[in-house]
Amino acid sequence: MKGSKILIADDNRNVLSALTLLLSSEFELVKTMQHPNRLLEELALHEYDVVLLDMNFTAEKQTGNEGIYWLREIKSRFRMVEVVMFTAYGDVDLAVKALKEGAVDFVLKPWDNEKLLATLRAATRISRSNRELSTLKTKEKGARQELNRGGEVIYRSGAMERVMHLVEKVAPTDANILITGENGTGKELIAREIHNRSRRSQEYFVMADLSALTESLFESELFGYKKGAFTGAEEDRQGKFLLAHGGSLFLDEIGNIPLHLQSKLLTVLQTRTISPVGSTQLIPLDIRLIAATNQSIESMVQSGKFREDLLYRINTITIHLPSLRERSEDIPLLANYFIEHYCRKYFKPSFQLDQNLAARIQHMAWPGNVRELQHAIEKMVILSENGIPDPSTLSGEGRPVVPLPDESLTLEEMEERMIRAALARSGNNLTSTAAGLGISRPTLYNKMKKYGI
Repeated sequence: MKGSKILIADDNRNVLSALTLLLSSEFELVKTMQHPNRLLEELALHEYDVVLLDMNFTAEKQTGNEGIYWLREIKSRFRMVEVVMFTAYGDVDLAVKALKEGAVDFVLKPWDNEKLLATLRAATRISRSNRELSTLKTKEKGARQELNRGGEVIYRSGAMERVMHLVEKVAPTDANILITGENGTGKELIAREIHNRSRRSQEYFVMADLSALTESLFESELFGYKKGAFTGAEEDRQGKFLLAHGGSLFLDEIGNIPLHLQSKLLTVLQTRTISPVGSTQLIPLDIRLIAATNQSIESMVQSGKFREDLLYRINTITIHLPSLRERSEDIPLLANYFIEHYCRKYFKPSFQLDQNLAARIQHMAWPGNVRELQHAIEKMVILSENGIPDPSTLSGEGRPVVPLPDESLTLEEMEERMIRAALARSGNNLTSTAAGLGISRPTLYNKMKKYGI
């Protein structure tokens, strides 16, 4: 076998000579030794596939204990090396003991050449296969860690301090989490933070954006399907639930699931089993569920648009993310973080916000929250010259500036003014207004109801 290596330890010189002649055409390296004292040292020097190990090295002692001792030493330190035991004594009990201790097979002397070669070839294949599997697992682990990696949670505000304190408490548990908050507040980021702090952190974090799933794709994307289940199903496919087995499943925009499909999701969460489309087999599931929405699920329950029993299933713990307006002290910190990130990405000279520009950014409304701020900073970095930002890049549409703090105005009064101004600009078009403010139409409607608009 190309590139394969074998180490033979036997106290008989004639046996070693005969085996060297026999195996030289099979193995790239055939190394022999009469005593196993330097066996471990030799295994450390070369990546051997197989060790052919004699059971006895002392003439007065034929118990096989020497071979068992060195077998244990090899398997404890070089677990990818396969060991074939070699003895002139056909003791079945000794053979069973050796196999229990980790030997892959047992060969009796005098040996049959073809049988010995077949045994060593099989042992080599097992060793190679185990090494390849170990390499794949290492690569998979690295890929999994890369996929699970999220951004850094940047904050100094009390509002986010309370959020992160709750994250710290719930992450080590398997409790279902519902994350609420406006668009762009960082719900996916917090979901990843929960996963990365959990006991499942070495497994996959799988995301499903339910707002992007059509009704026809809902079951096949989430639950998977079997080959031939429908036209175009040319092979089996795992759904998001099975991909997340052992890890965490993040269902984003869960409020977008049509009412008649919510029962299917509820059944899976209740039974912790799943049946791919086109299959009658129930497959057990082990997932940690994290859901998110920018809508008021409670209001949807009251209006009959969301099942109350499903709500109870998904929100053992609810984490509400504050809008950027509610954590304005974090804005300069976030802005400088994004500046550093995009300066590295676009090979731009690094810079920091001066006091005036930081104050201006801090008192902008940012209806799209952190996501909008991030995109604005990216644009600023791209258009900067020699490490000098251009403040005019911040004067885009749909980004009304909030007046500097006025002690006579509460946060709610400022929000009401902003909504009224946005409605006036759009000619009272609710869809356009909601898009301009970076919130959903139901959220806009609820806020208008709240302020009597």
